[in-house]
Amino acid sequence: MLIKTGITKCFFTEDNDKEYILEFLGEGEIIGEIELIRQIRCLCNVEAMTEVTVYAITPDYFAGLLKTDLNVNNLLLDTFAERIINTASRASYQQLYTIEHSLGKLLELQSKQEISISKEDMASYLGVTVRSLNRAFKRLSE
Repeated sequence: MLIKTGITKCFFTEDNDKEYILEFLGEGEIIGEIELIRQIRCLCNVEAMTEVTVYAITPDYFAGLLKTDLNVNNLLLDTFAERIINTASRASYQQLYTIEHSLGKLLELQSKQEISISKEDMASYLGVTVRSLNRAFKRLSE
């Protein structure tokens, strides 16, 4: 699927029933391409955060495009490269900076996108507990 409008969250649910949000996806981003390429059922869950409109592409048509359309392949390579950059950047922030710094970046994103992210989703995205997130909010307000 190709997201036409809206914001989604892409997440894993771990064995302990905790969610880990990999990324937020929005307009122009694609969902399900990895599953089709790898021929696997579902890599992660995707949930709408806002009202979402998507273009649905049949697996057979998409697979055909991958085999015949260099532009589609280049778009996918660009998408994968962007995701790797974003994931690596976020991982470095989580390792090198305080939770407060990462939380500040997330709050900027929330404001820029004009969306509301629950504390549970913020904690899942930052890879921390809600309790740690609350402490970070407290330190930010001081």
